[in-house]
Amino acid sequence: MPKVVRDLLKDGKLPERVRLRPDAIPLFKTCGVRYRISIYGRNPTEDELHIDPKVKVFFLKMDLNRGSSMNMKFVESVKSTTAFLPRQVANSIPFLSKSVPEILNKYSLNPQSQDPGIIKETIAECEVPAMKGEDKYCATSLESMVDFTTSKLGKDVLAISNEAQKTDPKVQKYGIVSVSKLNNNDKEIVSCHRQNYFYAVFYCHTTQDTDAYMVNLVGADGAKVKAVAVCHRDTSAWNPKHLAFQLLKVKPGTVPICHFLPEDHIVWVPKH
Repeated sequence: MPKVVRDLLKDGKLPERVRLRPDAIPLFKTCGVRYRISIYGRNPTEDELHIDPKVKVFFLKMDLNRGSSMNMKFVESVKSTTAFLPRQVANSIPFLSKSVPEILNKYSLNPQSQDPGIIKETIAECEVPAMKGEDKYCATSLESMVDFTTSKLGKDVLAISNEAQKTDPKVQKYGIVSVSKLNNNDKEIVSCHRQNYFYAVFYCHTTQDTDAYMVNLVGADGAKVKAVAVCHRDTSAWNPKHLAFQLLKVKPGTVPICHFLPEDHIVWVPKH
């Protein structure tokens, strides 16, 4: 079981005081920039367009080889006060845009704070229609995440996330030591992206024409990292203004585009 899942299996109770962080997940922190990767159809924000050009956010499949190097940073996941709720508890809590006023009132959230906006945004992203060839689901419990995953990949699955020996908030050069593929070409994967909410919620979606890799890296300071990289073979349905195309100077559907998963995210693959 990945550490990110173990850390969320607490007492299954809601926190006494609900407090959401406006700069929290689901942002792409692995490479030292804040970038929301769960929605491939939207336009980049101004902040995303002014990232450090030395940092490798997206890269081409040809760069995912032993001996290659990239400027990145791997930060330890912020210790979260949220946890997975048991399915029966999570299912008893409304999770619809029309129910936001009820959620705010039930959990005494200040309507003048940033919390209502965060809740609305998280639920709205979960309600965005899936892209062509994609199935999506926002899991509000570990049981529902497993059920969605196994319904798409079968009962024999493997959950994987990043593991860092130590962390450094500074960007440094990481060299690729080895790369191993996690799925077969004809098999889907399920990616689950941690959302900012007052209990654990993951935006999970299947991706066709996508490959997952376990990559062993070593930083310039000797730090060892096992990171999950995902490569999208078909990007023809992505927004032409997607940040990846602007950074890599390529067009939709022309070349495979890769990125590392953030620390609090999980990829599920069928066991070989």
